[in-house]
Amino acid sequence: MNILLTGGAGYIGSHVALSLLDNGHKVHIIDDLSTGNINLIPNNANFTECNVNEVGKISEIIKKNKFDALMHFAGFIKVEESVKYPEKYFYNNTKNSITLFNTCKDNNLNKIIFSSTASAYGNSKKNIVTENDKLYPQNPYAESKIKTEEYLMLHKEHFKFIILRYFNVAGADEKLRSGQVSKKSTHLIKILSEVAVGKKNIIEVYGSNYNTPDGTAIRDYIHVSDLADIHLEVTKYLLEYSKSDLFNCGYGKGFSVLDVINKANEIYQNKIKFSFSQKRDGDVEKLVSDISKLQKNIKWEPKYNDLAKIIKSSVNWEKKVNEQNF
Repeated sequence: MNILLTGGAGYIGSHVALSLLDNGHKVHIIDDLSTGNINLIPNNANFTECNVNEVGKISEIIKKNKFDALMHFAGFIKVEESVKYPEKYFYNNTKNSITLFNTCKDNNLNKIIFSSTASAYGNSKKNIVTENDKLYPQNPYAESKIKTEEYLMLHKEHFKFIILRYFNVAGADEKLRSGQVSKKSTHLIKILSEVAVGKKNIIEVYGSNYNTPDGTAIRDYIHVSDLADIHLEVTKYLLEYSKSDLFNCGYGKGFSVLDVINKANEIYQNKIKFSFSQKRDGDVEKLVSDISKLQKNIKWEPKYNDLAKIIKSSVNWEKKVNEQNF
């Protein structure tokens, strides 16, 4: 396959690029490096530094290459920031995505894999959410992704697409070629890794009185390399059947914040200290995926479905980030 991939200097995009290249496919990455890190772009990928709204540049790239599909990862992802600056999120995540999709359409590239989010489900009334469940977005980040999904769904005559709603993505490439790099970390396992390597002293646990067994929020964590493999398989599915669809991406199992911290403390001899603080705006109580639709349609077997493996790979990556000053 020959893939045009946006956001390839980011966490998930770079892992998908690695997975594509490892499996003998070709990748052309577009990233404006506003939040991405150039060190995460694989050496053997083609790379153009530009924003997804740069119609002329992207048209040229598409004309010069025979791409099979677009994989669109580029976007802002911080929930708290989206609550403060909603317009920034709708402009970048929705308006720019629509511009990109139309640039692709105008150049006869009409197969799209779109990186969406399980936060679209928000405070679902159900413990485990399916793709057909009602959406209850709790923040502008989630709304900006839903609006982009809606655009694709309203234009099925122009595009064949797969929308992937990610649950909580964590971990790092086992060869430590990529992982999470951020100036201000917001993900639990990333912050936990910073504590494990001595970069931070303590984890703040946001909220201790959720209606869950231990009072802390529950999430479905999926290893980023397993998520990357899902992208390969759904792209093959899209190219073979030319059928638009939507899939949840998780493991179908929930862990609370304290479950994750306790597991890390088993591994790292109680190094991980934490304190409780207020719930954050936009956070939800429990979010776990029903992945039966994905399993039914896609040939995919997870390789890293193990909380300890996810935590260890993340901490090993954090050691590298520390040593190399990413």
